[in-house]
Amino acid sequence: MPNARVPRLSRRGLLAAGGSLALGALVSACGGGGSGSGSTGSSGTASSGNSGGWSFTDDRGVTVRADATPRNIVAFVGTAAALHDYGVECSAVFGPTKDKDGKADVQAGEIDVDKVLVLGNNWGEFNIEKFASLQPDLLVAPMYSKDTLWYVPDESKDKILGLAPSVGINTANTSLPVPIQRHEELARALGADLSAPKVTDAKARFDQASEALRQATSANGGIRVLACSASPDLFYVAAPDVLTDLRYFKELGVDFVVPDQLGAGVFFENLSWENANKYQADVLFLDNRTASLQPPALAAKPTWNSLPAVAANQVVPWVYEPRYSHAGCAPLLEALAKAIQGARKLG
Repeated sequence: MPNARVPRLSRRGLLAAGGSLALGALVSACGGGGSGSGSTGSSGTASSGNSGGWSFTDDRGVTVRADATPRNIVAFVGTAAALHDYGVECSAVFGPTKDKDGKADVQAGEIDVDKVLVLGNNWGEFNIEKFASLQPDLLVAPMYSKDTLWYVPDESKDKILGLAPSVGINTANTSLPVPIQRHEELARALGADLSAPKVTDAKARFDQASEALRQATSANGGIRVLACSASPDLFYVAAPDVLTDLRYFKELGVDFVVPDQLGAGVFFENLSWENANKYQADVLFLDNRTASLQPPALAAKPTWNSLPAVAANQVVPWVYEPRYSHAGCAPLLEALAKAIQGARKLG
C-alpha cells in the first residue's frame, strides 16, 4: 500500500498500516471472477436449485455461475460478519479480524474469530497458498470504488481471482439500506432462511431504530454532527453523501458538517491538527477502528481538547466500516439517536 501523503484522502487511503493510519490515493479498479454479465447495482439477481444450477449477479455486472450452491466461501471479514447474521458461514476471512491482543476486531461482528481461518489480518496480507488449499467455491468482498474488491491486494489480485469466482457488493455512493439488501439477496442465494425469527427480529429492530433516529433529529433539531477520523498527523472530516451509513443518517434528518475541500472519488478532507477546528460541530462522530486514534490517545493534542464537542463530552463512536446487515446496523442507529437526544447546542 502506498505511503505517500496526498492533499485529500480516499476510502482506501485511510487504512491501518503497521498499526497506524496510512495515507494513499485511490487505487485502480480490479475485475475478475465469474463469467458472463448482468445488471448492476441493486438489480442483481440470483438463482439456485438442483436443476438449473446456481447464479448470482453482483454489482460489477458479473454473473457468477456454479453447478451447485457455493458452500466453501471466503469473504472480507465485515462481509462474512454480515452473512453470519443471516445464517451463512464462511470458511475463511481476510481483513481486520483480530486486534493486537488477539481479540475480535469491531469488523468481525458476531464471528468466532478463534474458529475461523484468517488469510490476512492487515492491509496487503492475503495468504494465497492457504486460500488455494481451501479449494474455495466463492470469494466475496465489498467495493468502495468501482469494480475494486476491498482488501484484495492489487499485486496478487489476478492470482487470487483466478482461483475462485468472486462477488463484489457496492458499499459507496448509495444509502445504507441498499448494500444491506444486497447482502440479504446474496445470503438468500447461498441458502439463508430470511424468515427465521433472528432475521425478522433484526429487521424490525433496524426499522424501529431508524424511526428513533428520525424522531431524535426532529425533537433536538439544529445539532451539527461531524463525522471524523484521527491519525497522529492528521484529522479527517468525512463526506456524508459518499459513505452509505452517513447518507442514510442524513436522510433521517442528521445535520452533518459537509467538508468543502473534496475532489472526485474522495471520501475525506484531511486537516493538519493546527486546523482541526476548521468546522464547528456539536457532536463528533469518531471512527472507532483500532487503526484510528481514540480519545485517550488524542488527549495529548491541544487542538483536540479545544474542540467544543470534546470539551462538552459529546464524542460518539462511529463504526466506520459497518457490517451490512440489519443486525449489524440497528445498534449504530440506536447509539446515534441516543447521542443526538442527549446533545446540547454548543453555540
